[in-house]
Amino acid sequence: MVDFLRGRRRLRVSVYKPPCSFWFLLLFGIGGLVLFIHLQDLSDMVLQQAPGRKKRSLMVNRQHLPDSQWKRQAATPGSREHDLGSQRVTKRHRKLLKTSPVLRPHTNSSLPSSRRLSDVQESRRRIVREVCGKYRSNISRTIMPHHVSRIYVEDRHKLLYCEVPKAGCSNWKRVLMVLAGVANSTWEINHAAVHYNNHLKRLDSFDRQGITKRLETYTKVLFVREPMERLVSAFRDKFESPNSYYHPVFGKPIISKYRVNASQTALKTGSGVTFREFIHYLLDVHRPVGMDIHWEAANQLCSPCHLHYDFIGKVETLEEDANFLLRKIGAPENLTYPSFKDGNPKAARTSTQITQHYFSLLNASERQRAYDFYYMDYLMFNYSKPYKDLY
Repeated sequence: MVDFLRGRRRLRVSVYKPPCSFWFLLLFGIGGLVLFIHLQDLSDMVLQQAPGRKKRSLMVNRQHLPDSQWKRQAATPGSREHDLGSQRVTKRHRKLLKTSPVLRPHTNSSLPSSRRLSDVQESRRRIVREVCGKYRSNISRTIMPHHVSRIYVEDRHKLLYCEVPKAGCSNWKRVLMVLAGVANSTWEINHAAVHYNNHLKRLDSFDRQGITKRLETYTKVLFVREPMERLVSAFRDKFESPNSYYHPVFGKPIISKYRVNASQTALKTGSGVTFREFIHYLLDVHRPVGMDIHWEAANQLCSPCHLHYDFIGKVETLEEDANFLLRKIGAPENLTYPSFKDGNPKAARTSTQITQHYFSLLNASERQRAYDFYYMDYLMFNYSKPYKDLY
């Protein structure tokens, strides 16, 4: 009887002490479940907006469009200065850049043209997402009027185009006018009609509901250009050619502040601003006159961390990118991107060689600070450092 009771006691003890393998399997299963949930959350975070599809982030943004903010804001020089603080380059930024793998598009030149160009677009969108996630993860996702103030609307083909001056924007406006039925051909649209009588609507002219609906369902397009080349192009256009607006409005205060022993003629007319004087103005935190869209950073003009663009084109591959986009949105077969040169048609287009000439007029410190000014554009749009002595 005693032996029997001892046997039952041993059996009872064995029931309450599972083997170690049981606990190991249990912990392994719980860990796997937690990892699965985490990966699901990560996949949700990187979902991209696509025309015709509603994303959770956009549904949140619908609530982030304050009624009181949707008054048309007058464009004034420097009206976007409040965003410049987000462009400051810190040592941490450069450390992250140096320790991160170089971002390169994964393309295969042997693929069919449409497939290759689609892969290029996916690569460009991915790089923008990664840069925004690394450097702008703490910004507010609320969409404000200035985030959409540079975007033109073409309702017939459901297209939103963000204007970046000196990146093919004049010809893009010609294309939009033809798409909208305002003109029959890009060839019949002169410079004045493009800039002063284009009949194109901007996105911030719509009410909150109209803006949100278009952001959710239209194809959002952005074209960019190598930042230093774009800057030189703007300088040549606005300061080296006669200009009744930029010379008195920008030239006079620039010469007054940055030129020693300026002549009375220069002070009176604002003509003859040098590239170095222009750079000093650009990099001065106490500018005598505000910023201008022609040299403001593209990421500030178009807010790619707020508005997830479906198509990112580049001036360096402008014709190919533009015509690929036109076919994708169902534009008329006879409509192609034009090659007009606005501004000073007799002057040579600003090239890499011309850009290098202008920046050779600056010292190493000035070149570095100019690069820092456009640092986020270089990262987001995957442009290489233009000079070896930059860090």
